[in-house]
Formats: sequence, C-alpha cells, structure tokens
Amino acid sequence: MAVYKQPKSKNWWYKFTWNGEPIRESTKQTNKRVAEQMEAAHRTSLAKGEVGIRDKKPVPTLAKFAEDKFLPFVRSTKAEKPRTITFYETTVGNLKSFGKLARLPLDRINSEVLGEFVAYRQTAGMKVSTINRELATVRRIFHLAQEWGDVTTWLPRVRLNPGENSRLRVLSVLEEDAYLKAATDLGRAQERDYEHSLKGIRATLRGEEPIKPDAYLLLHIATVLLECGLRPDECYRLKWDQILDSAITIHDGKGKGSKRRVPCAQRVIGMLEMRRAETTSEWVFRRDTASGHVEASTLKKQHAATIKASEVSPFVIYDFRHTRITRWAKVLPLPVVQRLAGHTDIGTTMRYVHLNDDDVRAAMAKEQEGKGGHTSRHTEQDAASAAPN
Repeated sequence: MAVYKQPKSKNWWYKFTWNGEPIRESTKQTNKRVAEQMEAAHRTSLAKGEVGIRDKKPVPTLAKFAEDKFLPFVRSTKAEKPRTITFYETTVGNLKSFGKLARLPLDRINSEVLGEFVAYRQTAGMKVSTINRELATVRRIFHLAQEWGDVTTWLPRVRLNPGENSRLRVLSVLEEDAYLKAATDLGRAQERDYEHSLKGIRATLRGEEPIKPDAYLLLHIATVLLECGLRPDECYRLKWDQILDSAITIHDGKGKGSKRRVPCAQRVIGMLEMRRAETTSEWVFRRDTASGHVEASTLKKQHAATIKASEVSPFVIYDFRHTRITRWAKVLPLPVVQRLAGHTDIGTTMRYVHLNDDDVRAAMAKEQEGKGGHTSRHTEQDAASAAPN
C-alpha cells in the first residue's frame, strides 16, 4: 500500500503505477485505513477491466424501468396511436399500485410475486381479461429490459391466466341481415327527425337551421367492414385518395403487412360513390372530432341501439372483420386471405378463422365435386354401411 499525506493537507492520498502509468488521487479521507481500502478497490477495478470483468450494473425496479424507459419508448414509437399510449400509461399505473411488485428489481420478480399481484387485482374486482393485459405488459417490459441489457439474467416467463372470455365471434348471414336492416331503419328515423325539425319553431321562426345528420354512417361503416375486412381504425381513417379503381388501398397500419389493396364489392362501391357526391371533406367518414374523422366512441350508442333493435346477440364492431376473414377462408387460399387481411404471419390469420363442422363438410363436398364426383357414390355407400340398423 502507498498512502501518504500532502503537506498542509489532512486527507490521505494514494499513489501507484499501473502498466507504466502513474496513478495518484486524493481519497478525501482522514482515516488511513479507509484510504488504504480505497486504494485497494481502485487496483481491483483496474485489474477487472484489464481482463474484461465489469462491476455488475444495478437492476432497475419495475416502476423505475417503466417510467424511465418503457413509457418513453411507447410514446415515441406509438406517437400516431394515442389510444395505445393511454392504454400503456393506465396499465403501468395499475402495476405500480401494487407496491411490492413496483419496488422489486426486475430480476427479483418471480411467479410468486406475480401471483400475489393477480390476487390483489382480483380482490379489486378486475376481470381476467383486464389482469391478463396487465400481465402481458409485464411480459413486454421483461423482453425490452433483456433486449436493452438492463438485466443480465434470464427473466421468468409470464403466463396469462385461463378463463378469459372471448368477445370475438362470427356473424351468421341472418344476423348480418337483421343488423343491417336495423341500421337502415335507424338512419331513416334520423332522416325523418331532421325533416320534422326543418318545419319546427326553431327553424321557421328563430332561424336556427338544424344540423343535417349523417344518418347512415353506421350502416355504411358496417358495410365496408363486412365486405372488406378492414380493421375498424383503418376504416375510420379512410381518405378518398385511398379509393381507386373499385378497391381500397391501405398505405400503413398496425403491422408490416398492413399495406395492401382490397377489392370492393359492388354494394360498397355504390355506397362510397353516394358519400363522395355529398361531401367536400378529404375523409370518407368525416366527423366533428379532434382528428376530423370517425372515432370508436362515435358509434357506441348507435351500435348498441342497432343491436337492441335487431335482437342480435351482442357483439363488438371488430367482429365484422372476423366475419369477413372467416368467409374469405371458406373460398380463398389462406395465403390470399392473409394478404387481404393485412397479416404478416399466417398464424395470425388462423386466429381470425372460425370454421364450424358445416364449413368443413361443405369444403369436403366441394373437393369431391372438383374431382369429378367419382368418390361420392362410394362415400354414400360407406356412410350407409356404417349407419346403425
């Protein structure tokens, strides 16, 4: 050890040579023993660096990583999707509300702690779907922390809870007809109310001209979604320059495969031509919102009223997309369906396809017809012989 004091200084210094270079620093300590320990620590640090050993970086807590890195990352990469940003901000707030989970370093969070968090949220009356979205956020935080090198150990796998109710389903042709009829009736009722208001006191005596409603907005959006299989947000943000040669072009969207061209059915083309003739807006579905177009909240009341009037079992608007993709899958090759749906992975497309036994039988019958029907008679004989007496 080589510690010493400078003249007129009360603090200890140390001095040594490392790889031919003199090292001299003040310890800013008056205790000689502490100064010697600091010199030894400096030597050890240099030795570790020489052989590639680095001191272990402290692992951030879940709360600190979420606030300092995860949320800023979400805000910068999802700037065009304010609802996504709000979702993650809310979810992180829910995770931080459980202090034990929030205060733990990421590498000390295990399945036991996550189980306690689940129990805490269940006690608060949260549904399985809500808790699973929060667990999925933890899983994404884990992945990013490992990718960015904030943890050097392998973090545990975050498993979602079973029992989550699926809201998504496929509409039958009868349900579709009933819903669209109810949406049409709703539009006609709004038109009648508007015509009646034109003859009212406010319009005739006070000069207060009523605002003309977009009476068939829900009907038109439902038609586009049912026929073209767009994501609702893609439909809401449609501009007239995206519609050309009887097809809709999606320039960007949720994923890499979102860019695509979707041919339109005749009833969609007719509806779009009618709307184009009645507006000067760049948006196909213009609305007085901050964005200038329809938002998800715009259709909530009309959708609920239409479901009630049609007496169709409740469903969400996103189910229109599931319905169209399932119908495509019955008549088109899956790679084509994947392309039309805007999916990068065909496995994602398969999650949208909901076939029942009748669909499978119809496909089998179609295959037999394609072969010339040579095996159909034998199939009938086999079925007859297999039938119970």
